[in-house]
Amino acid sequence: MTMSGHEIPMLESVFLGVVQGATEFLPISSSAHLRVAPTVMHLLNPSFHDPGVAYSAVIQLGSVAAVLVYFFKELVQIATGSLKAIQTKDYSGADFRLLGAIIVGTIPICVVGLALKPFLEADNSPLRSLMVIGCSSIVMGLLLFAAEKLAKHIKTIEQVAGRDGLLVGLGQAMAVIPGCSRSGSTLTMALFLGFKRDEAARFSFLLGIPAIILSGLLELKDMLKTGLEKSEFASLGVGLAVSTIVSYAAIWWMIKYLKNHSTVVFTIYRVLFGAGVIYMAMNNIN
Repeated sequence: MTMSGHEIPMLESVFLGVVQGATEFLPISSSAHLRVAPTVMHLLNPSFHDPGVAYSAVIQLGSVAAVLVYFFKELVQIATGSLKAIQTKDYSGADFRLLGAIIVGTIPICVVGLALKPFLEADNSPLRSLMVIGCSSIVMGLLLFAAEKLAKHIKTIEQVAGRDGLLVGLGQAMAVIPGCSRSGSTLTMALFLGFKRDEAARFSFLLGIPAIILSGLLELKDMLKTGLEKSEFASLGVGLAVSTIVSYAAIWWMIKYLKNHSTVVFTIYRVLFGAGVIYMAMNNIN
């Protein structure tokens, strides 16, 4: 049995891997879609069930693998540049400042995530309710629209500072609420801080690496502690593989898209998605 109390067939794992990969790096909330998609699929096939928060967190490691591969050269540059800065005691370089911003920006979600973890993973947690997901999707969509219209779109990732890391990190901490979207909240905050759209996305993706890794590894440890059948390992592996491939494609598309397009399409999608989820909640479709 899985952590949700149901076996997860291969086809369901493929489906969930696609959903995770397609939504993790788009500002539309992967956690919300991983909560809502099984509900919709259950209406079509009663044997289809919500795998739960733990499974969702573990297949996020596929998204981590994708972002590590995509930004491999950049991550190496950040590491070597930061090491050189420490050796020379010259901390004004862009690489060291970016590393510092990522570290500072990771602290808020670690604190909030660990504090709320038992509450978030409870089967009856109100934060996983469809009404909360629908409302947060709409609110964050409107905030993204405001950021799009009010932002100056001039800063690059080379200009990032510790203050940027802290503020974007606080936005990332909001993503513990399903529907807010980690990439959506960080992208929104980065736009408010004046970053160009594609640069805001790059910073959002880099900042999310530690948080997603820690979340996924923590859940994987808990899963292994409770024990898994061989069939469950295979099912989880399929979900991870699919998530990795689709996530890589989503990162590539997102950065390319934001070079020449606004984020309005995501606001429209979030409002429509949120309205649909609220309708489901009001009609007890859960």
